[in-house]
Amino acid sequence: MSHIDVFKRYEYKYLLDVSSKAKLLEVLEGHMKLDEYGKTTIRNVYYDTPDYALIRKSLEKPVYKEKLRVRSYSKVTENDNVYVEIKKKYMGIVYKRRTAVREYQAEGWLEGTFPQPYISQIADEIEYFRRLYKDLRPSCFLSYERESYYATDGSGLRLTMDEKILGRTCDISLTEGVYGDRIISPGCTLLELKTSGAIPLYLTKFLSENDIARTSFSKYGSYYENKIRKASRVTTIEGGLLYA
Repeated sequence: MSHIDVFKRYEYKYLLDVSSKAKLLEVLEGHMKLDEYGKTTIRNVYYDTPDYALIRKSLEKPVYKEKLRVRSYSKVTENDNVYVEIKKKYMGIVYKRRTAVREYQAEGWLEGTFPQPYISQIADEIEYFRRLYKDLRPSCFLSYERESYYATDGSGLRLTMDEKILGRTCDISLTEGVYGDRIISPGCTLLELKTSGAIPLYLTKFLSENDIARTSFSKYGSYYENKIRKASRVTTIEGGLLYA
């Protein structure tokens, strides 16, 4: 298995406690296995406008929304490859397109100080996105510990479990270490089911029997609402202007 550049699928999210996660791991036996990346620390830099137009629009739950981020699966140097990703959601279907470039190229490209690294359909789409949303800048760094599983029946179903989700608005670079504010409580796991079809019966049964309901939890959205937005309000109030 390898990192895929284009996705079209449904993504369903659930929050698990320690007990529910242990039960799920038992259920997965014989159906799913850890993929070749297994357990990794994923790092993301989200890009947004100075007034956070992208995440504010996303939190309004429109029919169509999109975001831009740069991702790595380990700490990198400026010469290592990272993934520049556009993630879109329309009518419940998630579309993700990404391309690999050097870290220094990604940073300069998205901030408008470095030309588009090369010509391709995906790179052209990212360039269009960058020009459409002017003044894009790194808005926050998000990291989490992820376990990734794939279905052994060839259905293409993927399952991820994220823990220790952290966010920060300083040292926003994939070349920096992992630290920040907690976004979910210790012992809590964000489960995501990623599929182009239906959820298999054994997982549906597990969710139903354990009263686990879907959630619309967004890592970036949660961090924005609970940290960035509140900090913006405090700053503007102290400056004599209230900004909500």
